[in-house]
Amino acid sequence: MEYKHIIWDWNGTLLNDRWLCVDGINNGLKKRGLTTISEETYKKVFTFPVQDYYKNLGFNFEEEPFEVAGDEFVEYYSRQFHLTELHSECRLVLKKTYNLGITQSILSAGKHEFLIEWVKAHRLEKYFIKIVGIDNQYATGKTERGRYLINELPYRSNEIVMVGDTIHDSDVAESINVDCLLVEHGHVNFDRLQKTGRKVFANLDQVFQYIC
Repeated sequence: MEYKHIIWDWNGTLLNDRWLCVDGINNGLKKRGLTTISEETYKKVFTFPVQDYYKNLGFNFEEEPFEVAGDEFVEYYSRQFHLTELHSECRLVLKKTYNLGITQSILSAGKHEFLIEWVKAHRLEKYFIKIVGIDNQYATGKTERGRYLINELPYRSNEIVMVGDTIHDSDVAESINVDCLLVEHGHVNFDRLQKTGRKVFANLDQVFQYIC
């Protein structure tokens, strides 16, 4: 299949921020006297909606609303965001894809206004014809925004591929009826991604070689 458009996920797929997400959740776990986790454990348990993942780690939302921990994480992440970097192949892959005439967009479960700032901070905005996030900062999922995006694109479903790093990305791609490729350098480990039945790659360069 010759794809005309790539929908990229942001966190974990293009941006190497797993370490910061682990630091952020451990900050919240320590404050509540709960057991902290490693990056390996994180990749085994991270899921959408993130409220479920928090519960699995021991957060008690009968004692405090999820939004308290969610706001705490966002504040911590925002303070440290300037330390995050793109995955090593990211910029070159976006540039080569752009030069081939394949259009690109971003679909993220991050808050839309934050997402715009993040993309601009890394000077990537010229590569994307659409940048779409959600309307809150609690990473509730992006299925509805995916449906919005697909209706905005001037392509048939079979001309579009979505690239992500989570099981949720696979689910969203299925809901909008587009192909999906997954990369294991982000927030979910290889074994869990493989169970989706999707093709799983080690890095963005492998994804580019497969698509192009």
